[in-house]
Amino acid sequence: MAISKERKEEVLTQYNDWVKRSQAVLLVEYTGTNMKSLDALRAKIRESGGEFHVVKNTLARRVFADNNMELPQDYLVKSTAVAFAFSDPASTAKALKDGTKGNDFVKVKGGFMSGKALSAAQVNALSDMPPLPVVRAQLLGVLQAPAGKLVRTIAEPARGLAAVVKAFTEKGASPAAA
Repeated sequence: MAISKERKEEVLTQYNDWVKRSQAVLLVEYTGTNMKSLDALRAKIRESGGEFHVVKNTLARRVFADNNMELPQDYLVKSTAVAFAFSDPASTAKALKDGTKGNDFVKVKGGFMSGKALSAAQVNALSDMPPLPVVRAQLLGVLQAPAGKLVRTIAEPARGLAAVVKAFTEKGASPAAA
């Protein structure tokens, strides 16, 4: 279906905005799927802080070229949908993987992240990474562990002295009570 020139400009502006705001762009082929499964996938990706839209290949090609994103030519053939990861690329890729699980008609083509094109295998590896809050918690635990050990090491002599004094007072208090 042909769209007017004004509508194309609106769509290009919207795509440009999404590409500039996103940390990663993931491309999917959806040949043979129904709207119900695409809507479910769209909802899953929105929950992860992203957007999922069916795009026209020619317009997507123009937007990627305008933003200096060089993707392999076979990424923008057949039916294409794009997932834009605005907050956390790993959680968006995981939502994409979970949403396409069991659906043979939807397959990941590849993507773009941090100035580099991603293959389908790299997008799959990205989906296996833990989400950003989990990575932050793990990093915080790693950073806090040495400090906690240092505090326990410094406090141990005082704790040992307190135990000796307590044992001495209990020993001294026992004969007096009898």
